[in-house]
Amino acid sequence: MSVEPTKKDVNEQINVPIQTHKLAPRKNASLTAWIDYLLAIHPSEIDMGLARVSWVAEKMGLLDFSQTQVITVAGTNGKGSTCALIEAALTLEGLSVGVYSSPHLLHYNERVRVNGEDAKDSDLVAAFEAIELGRGETSLTFFEYATLTGLYLFKAAQLDVILLEVGLGGRLDATNVVDADVAVITSIDLDHQEYLGDTREQVAVEKAGICRKGKPVIIGEPDRPSTLIETVNAVGAQMCAVGPHFSYQITQTHWTFQGQLFHLSDLPLPQLPLPNAATAIAALEHICPSISLEHIKQAISQTRLSGRLECVSEAPTILLDVAHNPHAARYLLSRLLAKNPTRLLALCGMLKDKEIAQVLALFTPHIARWYCCDLAVPRGARGADLAACLPQGETVQVFESLALGWAQLQEELQEDDIVIVFGSFYTVAGIKTLIKGNDSV
Repeated sequence: MSVEPTKKDVNEQINVPIQTHKLAPRKNASLTAWIDYLLAIHPSEIDMGLARVSWVAEKMGLLDFSQTQVITVAGTNGKGSTCALIEAALTLEGLSVGVYSSPHLLHYNERVRVNGEDAKDSDLVAAFEAIELGRGETSLTFFEYATLTGLYLFKAAQLDVILLEVGLGGRLDATNVVDADVAVITSIDLDHQEYLGDTREQVAVEKAGICRKGKPVIIGEPDRPSTLIETVNAVGAQMCAVGPHFSYQITQTHWTFQGQLFHLSDLPLPQLPLPNAATAIAALEHICPSISLEHIKQAISQTRLSGRLECVSEAPTILLDVAHNPHAARYLLSRLLAKNPTRLLALCGMLKDKEIAQVLALFTPHIARWYCCDLAVPRGARGADLAACLPQGETVQVFESLALGWAQLQEELQEDDIVIVFGSFYTVAGIKTLIKGNDSV
């Protein structure tokens, strides 16, 4: 591990008081009961540090994956799509693959996937019960519990490859308790500044914390802060970066990839962002160098990711995207403008700790009508807060819920409109639930 907690660190972190007023669910309780419990037992939602989770993981035998390739993926944006493409290609190649990701959109089960299938309620509950017994008096955050659950189920499945998507940063993220055989850093920009720092240089150090000595780190960020290179070199990892070590070019109908082993042409254009697709292929060079070209092409053509430019209606066109920081917003806007919209409408809900003004400023020259909605979560911003960040003269309506904003939007839609629903995982999940009529966990 890149971060070795001292005895003092361990003592301080594992002795965080447990909220004892909340009793553990009974044997074979429902998944919902367990999630309610996990949300209640730790004093804070985010509590950075590896001491607690590594202590429990070691006790439960969840740190040794010597028979499995571990791929850890960090980055401000692009982690999910990079993992999805790697997963698809390896599965087509006949390997058994587990993916741990966060957050989920509709159901908690989405966080742990084994061979393309979301974890069953019964398997998650069994893992929770084992972790509850194994942690003893050590308090764990919701995310730490989730990470241990993934490791527990992956260990039981005896997989060829597991992909661990970093939740926050890298260096102190719970996924970093396991040593990566291949590290991947997709992009570096500002988000979660209160935890990762106010500059890209500081963020880069946190992302690079997933690197390991003598192991490859695939870097898809073209504008690499000097601190990233310095940290990778200090760790002694083998850097494979876009530009000097792999590159890609796009035409109107296809694209090419040139790497250290692969030289691929006539690749189909992906539905996912092209930089992430290229980063995934660069990772595959190190994970499975014998993989067939046909399986790579098939994975590129087939891979989709829910909530990433997800089209839920054709006429009018309605797209859902979880973009919630300036880096993701810039890419989203470029894809929207490429569609040459006659009229572009936006339904937006964001968390109050995000760069709301910066994100909305990117869109304001192009949006004909805004629907700004409250998010009914503790960190949610009010629609009025979003509207206050828009310039005077914008056509904007404010709603106390996503449901109200969605209903008004439906009344005002025209057939040739393009609608973008964005701003948060909560926003996309809420609208998907309204569309599908599903209950979310």
